[in-house]
Amino acid sequence: MKHLFYISIIFLMLSSCDNNDEVEPMGPSDEITTGTGFYRFNYQSNSKTIPMDIYYHVPEANLSSMPILFVFHGASRNAVEYRNAWIEAANDREFIVITPKFSSSDFPGGDAYNLGNVFIDGDNPSASTLNDEQDWAFSIIEPLFDDIKSQLANVAQTYNIFGFSAGGQFAHRFMMFKPNVRVNKIVVSAAGWYTVPDSTIEFPYGIDNCPIEDIPASNYFSKNMTIQIGTLDNDPNATALRRNSTVDVQGTNRYDRAYHMFNMSKTMAENSNEVFNWQIVETPENGHDFRGAVEQAAEILNE
Repeated sequence: MKHLFYISIIFLMLSSCDNNDEVEPMGPSDEITTGTGFYRFNYQSNSKTIPMDIYYHVPEANLSSMPILFVFHGASRNAVEYRNAWIEAANDREFIVITPKFSSSDFPGGDAYNLGNVFIDGDNPSASTLNDEQDWAFSIIEPLFDDIKSQLANVAQTYNIFGFSAGGQFAHRFMMFKPNVRVNKIVVSAAGWYTVPDSTIEFPYGIDNCPIEDIPASNYFSKNMTIQIGTLDNDPNATALRRNSTVDVQGTNRYDRAYHMFNMSKTMAENSNEVFNWQIVETPENGHDFRGAVEQAAEILNE
């Protein structure tokens, strides 16, 4: 009877797992391979080596020419769940999913992740607290792209991005702060708030008093970027949604803030005769759920 009891418990544990929530190995591997797993990437900042767990899914297909998608997780740092949410789409459309985990120990709080670690205190930017660019969280993506290409003998010249919630904040600022990155398409999904490209507003809500002042607006307005927002992501009291008198100018919920970012940027681009290559799309009946955003985002990124 005791044996039957233990067997029943094991069966229940296995059967209760989501089909996409695959069991991870005990530790990261040294390299990326075909299939689903995670490996250790060591990023060398100015002052230290930062070991990062990189969760991936590589379909069984032609690795040399397969597109690469970077997926940026939310504030919960649940990279494995974000990676798993993209497995089906990756298999169907044959692209590689790369989900770096920005751990709370190495990238604490919103300053180090959402705001890219550009400043020690992103809410109070100053020349004395500006970090060296090598220490920006944004600076990790390009060498990681090269590492993945090298390991898989992949010849992709560009990569796509999907960022959700805090990851959406990271994604749009990454695109704005790193003008020479090899990005093809970007989907910024359900960001809580934005750095609007307005030089009359101080960073992080605008671009005054930060390095982006020296980057021509044409650089980021011309990028193929989609702002994605759920039609039900409109709760002004949502958990972890930043609220204050400054950010509330963008709106009091994620839905309104998405349109504020898009409309303000479009107006600025038109007033300066810049090419504007952004679009905004709504995800019907979706609240703040990254899984509910995947199918639409996959269609946009693979058009």
